[in-house]
Amino acid sequence: MVQLDNLCKFDILVVGAGAAGLYAALCLPDNLRVGLITKDTISLSASDWAQGGIAAALAPEDSPVLHIEDTMRAGAGLCDFEAVMFLAKLAPSCIQSLVKMGVAFDRRGNDLALTLEAAHSRRRVLHAADTTGREVITTLKAQVLQRKNIQVIQQALALSLWLHPQTGRCQGISLVYQGQVIWIRANAVVLATGGGGQVFAQTTNPTLSTGDGCAIAWRAGAMLRDLEFVQFHPTALTKPGADRFLISEAVRGEGAHLVDDQGRRFAFDYHPAGELAPRDVVSRAIFSHLQRTTNDLASAHVWLDLRPIPDDKIRHRFPNIIQVCQHWGIDVFSEPIPVAPAAHYWMGGIVTDLMNHTSIPGLYALGETASTGVHGANRLASNSLLECVVFGAQMADIDLDPDSSDVDIQGQQSSESVISFADWSFQQALIENLRQELPRLMWQYAGICREQNGLEIALAQVKVWQQEFTALPLTQHLINLPPAQTAHFNLPNSDLLRLWAETRNLLDIGYLILQSAAFRTESRGGHYRLDYPQPDINWQVHTLVQQEKWFKSEIEQISNTEG
Repeated sequence: MVQLDNLCKFDILVVGAGAAGLYAALCLPDNLRVGLITKDTISLSASDWAQGGIAAALAPEDSPVLHIEDTMRAGAGLCDFEAVMFLAKLAPSCIQSLVKMGVAFDRRGNDLALTLEAAHSRRRVLHAADTTGREVITTLKAQVLQRKNIQVIQQALALSLWLHPQTGRCQGISLVYQGQVIWIRANAVVLATGGGGQVFAQTTNPTLSTGDGCAIAWRAGAMLRDLEFVQFHPTALTKPGADRFLISEAVRGEGAHLVDDQGRRFAFDYHPAGELAPRDVVSRAIFSHLQRTTNDLASAHVWLDLRPIPDDKIRHRFPNIIQVCQHWGIDVFSEPIPVAPAAHYWMGGIVTDLMNHTSIPGLYALGETASTGVHGANRLASNSLLECVVFGAQMADIDLDPDSSDVDIQGQQSSESVISFADWSFQQALIENLRQELPRLMWQYAGICREQNGLEIALAQVKVWQQEFTALPLTQHLINLPPAQTAHFNLPNSDLLRLWAETRNLLDIGYLILQSAAFRTESRGGHYRLDYPQPDINWQVHTLVQQEKWFKSEIEQISNTEG
């Protein structure tokens, strides 16, 4: 464990060690002292679970222009063109950077192998079998651990941003670390904490995806955008007792069929591209088909049949999928895989410009935590890892404000807080119940299909839960902790503080998603409303959220005065 003192100082803190956080840390100037914070181990992140690949226009018959067109089309009218152009044009050079770092993408002869995924007009998805994310993360992690200017701080959870009381500039964070709350100073903070899939009962995200970055940024007053847009991956393994393991879109790109219990390829009933339609269309096709054929949507599934793909190609491209399915008693060579949709990717996030600035000076955001404008209402497959790398690379040009070292300390007090086990047992039981019930509520009322009455029911319940959570003694103690004042806890298990912090964040992002979904009275991309089933040209705008204010904005980006 790294020893951290209260009020210790870094030039830059990067919160999150997925692809975005790792790559950003590597791209930061090596004369800066970087603290890389991860709430688990450095090797566990949602990026590590990414199977499909990373998109870039590398083939002779492809071009960044075609990549731009496909991304804009998938984004259902809400992509920011400048951001998409930025992403697609820089993609090839960023891929070369990864290759130079040692990422072992699959090859076809001497060339990088490229596959097709849904809504791409050309083969442009690079991959490393079906564990591309793991390959990228493993390589980036090895590079990070060699950098003397990067200090990795594991099993630490960011609680809140620390803003200067006069300037409003971000000057650090508070952190749960080794059973205590400490304050860490920095000239700048980068939030790269991933998404918030754990707010839904069915998700392909790991347990650490609890929306931490968006929640703490919102509480600090940052502007967030398009939080109603959640991408539900159409094909997650659906079997009693099994995790919702994602079956990569690349499987359908290579020729797998979606079929119902009668073996019929039903997806063509809903879109001419069938199982290769955009993800939101395929997810709704499965959901709608199941609604007509079963009353038990919680466990219902359709089938993903890999048998149209040659066996040798399955073995080469999807060894991890083969292994996981075998673990659950499924032989992909002789039988189809039971699948159903699950929450996968959050298009919304903290609003950023092309250099990752947020609306709070000194605060940056990257990856799924950010809303860069490239994904619009529905992310194009394999653009997520690409976004992490392209925008992470921009941190090489960070221009730290010379006045940012003027940190307001407000005293260096230390207090000892002792909570009895009996008292904590009651609080723990309430928090654990909220952690179980919130995702069920969100899946029922803010999942694949939404409507006003259900959103209002869910909002009313979440507000009650937020009040109950806020009234807890532990909550009152922590939210009223003065800046720079440490807190020590005599708790039976240090994980209990993490449980508290994650539940607080999940309640907040659940509230934000519900309010945003109720605000947008149309259907578009990953946001589908039964009571407003069509897109509305008047809603071809962003949903902006700042504190308790929701409002529309044109399709453009904000920036602050930095850089």
